[in-house]
Amino acid sequence: MGIFNALSNWKTERYERHIEEMHDLGKCPDCRGRGFTLPLNAYAAVYECPGCNGSGLYSDWSEMNS
Repeated sequence: MGIFNALSNWKTERYERHIEEMHDLGKCPDCRGRGFTLPLNAYAAVYECPGCNGSGLYSDWSEMNS
């Protein structure tokens, strides 16, 4: 079980660092400030980011996720 805990801790720490980095830059962590997300299929339509409602701002993301 130690390896699973180590992987889980690593993933959590990585996510928290990503959130802190995006906070410092003022960008939405979900879309990295672009305002849209790209689907896995390259031929599909581009979607507005649900985390920030397409603004790309960290402040909007934090309001939606608090």
